[in-house]
Amino acid sequence: MHNNSLLHLGKLRLTVPRLMASGLQARSGAWVAHAGGCRVLAHGRAFHTSPPARNELKDPYKTLGVAQTASASEIKKAYYKLAKKYHPDINKAEDAQKKFHDLQNAYEILSDDTKRQQWDQFGPAAFSQGGAGAGPAGGAGGFGGAEGFHGFEGFGSGGFGAGGGFGGINFEDLFGAAFGGGAGAGGAGARSQRANMYREYQGSPVELSKRISFKDAVFGAKNVHLKFSALDPCGTCHGSGLKTGASRSTCPGCSGTGTRVHVRAGFQMASTCPQCDGEGSVVRDSDMCSSCHGEGVTMNANHDISVDLPHGLQDGDVIRISGKGSYPNLALDPAMRDNVRLSRGDVLLRIRVDKDPRFSIKNKYDIWFTQDISITTAALGGVVTIPTVDGEQIRLKVAAGTQHNDVVSIPQKGVPKGTFGRGDMKVQYRISIKKPQSQAEKCLWEALADITGDTTAKRSVSPSEPHSNVSESKKSDSNPDTPSALGRLEEFISNTFKKIKGDKK
Repeated sequence: MHNNSLLHLGKLRLTVPRLMASGLQARSGAWVAHAGGCRVLAHGRAFHTSPPARNELKDPYKTLGVAQTASASEIKKAYYKLAKKYHPDINKAEDAQKKFHDLQNAYEILSDDTKRQQWDQFGPAAFSQGGAGAGPAGGAGGFGGAEGFHGFEGFGSGGFGAGGGFGGINFEDLFGAAFGGGAGAGGAGARSQRANMYREYQGSPVELSKRISFKDAVFGAKNVHLKFSALDPCGTCHGSGLKTGASRSTCPGCSGTGTRVHVRAGFQMASTCPQCDGEGSVVRDSDMCSSCHGEGVTMNANHDISVDLPHGLQDGDVIRISGKGSYPNLALDPAMRDNVRLSRGDVLLRIRVDKDPRFSIKNKYDIWFTQDISITTAALGGVVTIPTVDGEQIRLKVAAGTQHNDVVSIPQKGVPKGTFGRGDMKVQYRISIKKPQSQAEKCLWEALADITGDTTAKRSVSPSEPHSNVSESKKSDSNPDTPSALGRLEEFISNTFKKIKGDKK
């Protein structure tokens, strides 16, 4: 058998890990799921059992050869290694089958966190209080005859009974009902266990989108209203999909079984009936509720809820609001309501954040801001005023020699981290250089190029050209014919001063 056998009773899905842990061993055959229960389409050899006695439950850690502190992956690895070694189909030793069953029982306990905790606290006593009312599923069921099926006594009276690790599921009753057998000696206990089993359906999620400001994304927002459409139970039929006094009819597609059986290449395969979706019954047109047309639900466009948005949201984030979505789109037979739980789906709110022309968020908690500074401020240093997302204005010193794209941090001015304070605000400097707009600016830049020894900068007058207007005392000592930018700057300032005084050349 596969590691996990799936039982599909109607729409109840019970995953039973390693059914063989009880002593059941499938030599040949196939589990087929359908609405009426579980059938075994057996071919080849029959099932045979050897249920473990209650007092034979061994220490699972010793059985698997792992420490009590072993991780789930270590336990799984040890189990598969030993199970492969002692599998009865591979190992023909006399004690191989017993060891294989012990391995399965050990893994059944240690692979389940609840059972493992019970073993660690109470040892074998945690699994010795099974229900005494579970007997073999006798009668005219699918496992009758000379070699009748008795493989689940261990679940009813041994280590995995109603009071043990499987938490109230009576497997004797489950399989007795599924395979058509009688209730046996444990009939009363079986009925009480069956009452605890239920099917659960959840409605579809409702997907919404909400656009918020950058500031709300940073600090969160209170009482954000959301209005949307979602499915509600029909107020006329209360979810049954039926007219008053009407009832569901047997599905004509599957004759009430909930499944359809197909034969292909000599094999029988069962699938869920598409006409009734495995329910075995349908609502006829003449019996449908006029308000919901047999659906059991109606669309309500007036759903209105208020939610609080957390801080630190980013564009594209999705917030799940549990239990506020659509009601399950399922018309239920009133007789089934006691064994069914219905719950609303969720609301999935996708956040769209408006872009801010000044700020952005990086690394989840840091707010970035770009500050333009002049080349003179970058070179000489200075003070700039920085806005924050809080609405404050901060005066920030610019260090002399600041380079383009240099970044400085302002602590505790970023995105809130809850009880861990806030992130940082990162200020990135961008040096702004403008083209000279006047002769004075041009001369100043050329003088700066001369002082710093920049030979690649363009000049208005080539150093090799003669300049008759520059006095001999201001010419370069190294090359008397080359005018100095400083000399030209001095001449420019002198002429400007004369103009201010009103003097004429």
